[in-house]
Amino acid sequence: MLQVHFIRENKQMVLDGLAKRNFANAETIVDQVLTADENRRKTQVFLDEALAESNKLSKEIGNFFKSGEKQKATLLKEKSGQLKEKSKEMAVSLQAFSDELQRLLYQIPNVPHASVKAGNSEADNEEIYKEGSIPVLGENAIPHWELAKKYDIIDFELGTKIAGAGFPVYKGKGARLQRALINYFLDKNTKAGYTEIQVPHLVNEASGIGTGQLPDKEGQMYHVGEDDLYLIPTAEVPITNIFRGNLVQESDFPITYTGYTPCFRREAGSYGSHVRGLNRLHQFDKVEIVRVEHPENSYQALNGMVEHIKDILRELKLPYKILRLCGGDTGFTAAITFDFEVFSTAQDRWLEISSASNFENFQANRLKLRFKNKEGKSELAHTLNGSSLALPRVLAAILENYQTEDGIQIPEVLIPYCGFDVIN
Repeated sequence: MLQVHFIRENKQMVLDGLAKRNFANAETIVDQVLTADENRRKTQVFLDEALAESNKLSKEIGNFFKSGEKQKATLLKEKSGQLKEKSKEMAVSLQAFSDELQRLLYQIPNVPHASVKAGNSEADNEEIYKEGSIPVLGENAIPHWELAKKYDIIDFELGTKIAGAGFPVYKGKGARLQRALINYFLDKNTKAGYTEIQVPHLVNEASGIGTGQLPDKEGQMYHVGEDDLYLIPTAEVPITNIFRGNLVQESDFPITYTGYTPCFRREAGSYGSHVRGLNRLHQFDKVEIVRVEHPENSYQALNGMVEHIKDILRELKLPYKILRLCGGDTGFTAAITFDFEVFSTAQDRWLEISSASNFENFQANRLKLRFKNKEGKSELAHTLNGSSLALPRVLAAILENYQTEDGIQIPEVLIPYCGFDVIN
């Protein structure tokens, strides 16, 4: 959530940033924010003055009673009562203006970083890096959903029977390969200095609001109505919310965590051949990295996250590219996002398998996550997160790119984790 004073002091910059996102009615909402804020601040001043006057009258009333001047005391009591009623009315108005301001602020996305280009959709994203050779497959190469059936390692129909489309069942070497990837990703992350953590797979509403999934993305999250809990769309949500309401020390930076969780997404409206097989699921596994950083160091940290993900893909020997997302394709809470896409040779298309984002202080403002700076003043921290990695499309790329006439070879780095070197 943007800070009100930031909007007030940088209105044109905010509007220019929102224009990069093609954010509808930006000027109208920003003006409404500023009006609500002005009303809130004026009401606060009036309320403070009324309360101060009320306190003053209370002392004078007490003095009059002590000195036996009951008539004067009675007159002041009547005035004090009127002032208290007025204060109650102003307190109600103040709360209304505050609620309206909060409601409006929740509607405004983060302002993109200066390096983010304007754009409408993924077609406008910038490719900034590419690495790896696309393998040449034999004439009989097939996509991963056919490989899964051929080698009986993933059963999509069984998952549909149990829960519905988008909930695959991993079997035999498919399940072991899935587990191997999770362990490999966690080991890579912990060796890079991230502390491994296990977190709940459900969160409350405050957690969803804290990281920006709520109130604008309810339709994409699974909701347990009776308990008012939400199934997590990513480990970012519970891990980042560890720090909700915290005042951390500057000496604590950098704060780095990694965690494996299943992820649950309704993916409402996702249909067609591009979502076939593992390409898009309602439940999938992902290993996440989360950082809480000093504002001065957050972009250096983001670059480090990008290099870390690169190293994983190099070890898996998968061809990949990195995109800097345009304003129109950047997530609501992010100031900048780098997407990693891996090439699926059998499908002849690029598949998004990771993203690394800097939210700057947008999430921290929602979370009330602060630290004491060197001057002893409270300041918002910066939060970042990245996938390292989301498993379904990595698994799809491995199955397709490593397929041979004799079976599916296992990437060398994963063999110690799998305990086998081929699926056949």
